[in-house]
Amino acid sequence: MRRALAAGNWKMNGSVRQLDELDQIAQSHALSGIDILICPPAPLIAPAVARTSGSALRIGAQDCHAEPAGAHTGDVSAAILADVGATHVITGHSERRQDHDETNGTVRAKTVAAWHAGLIAILCIGESAAQREAGSTLDIIAKQLSGSVPDGATAENLVIAYEPIWAIGTGLVPTLDQISEVHACIRAWIDQRLGTETANGVRLLYGGSVNATNAAKIFTLADVDGALVGGASLKAADFSPIITALENSAT
Repeated sequence: MRRALAAGNWKMNGSVRQLDELDQIAQSHALSGIDILICPPAPLIAPAVARTSGSALRIGAQDCHAEPAGAHTGDVSAAILADVGATHVITGHSERRQDHDETNGTVRAKTVAAWHAGLIAILCIGESAAQREAGSTLDIIAKQLSGSVPDGATAENLVIAYEPIWAIGTGLVPTLDQISEVHACIRAWIDQRLGTETANGVRLLYGGSVNATNAAKIFTLADVDGALVGGASLKAADFSPIITALENSAT
């Protein structure tokens, strides 16, 4: 059985004061049977780790550099993230691919760096609205997987998040059939590339305008093992119902 994962990506939001939200999540889901992860901005990782010590919550990062150290002003290595207590790191988010011109090769290198530091990589893939309308979604997904997923991927070091770019922060959500089709495609790709055992073990998350209203239906899909949640993860009042929906689907 794949253990469900509710992951929150705070993006460039939050403050030390907002870490109070973590206390509420930890208290509400102290006995949760799923994994719960929050990825705040890099300066908040260490205080977030301190706040959640002894709880079920885990803290991750939103990005890492491909090199373990060096003259890369403003960047943060996976080794540093692990040193301050992060357990996961997001790689290949569409906002990184778009805003920072990250290629599949860049994402692959960052994912390898995460593994070398002992972090679990949450590797993001997804198509644009134009690609969806052109009917090339599955081709784009396969290309991103082929270029971004390194050799050596296992169920222990890799999570894949499908986030259609056109659904992120827009309120638009693919139909259940569309989500199911893409997740089945990802699972089949892993099976072909990495073998059935790995395919059966790698967790697949859906991300893109997930909220308390639509989460329960999304989590009924066979190949959806959780969610990567953006804006709705910033407040416990919004994120907690999504976590509860995932907990209910996992029982």
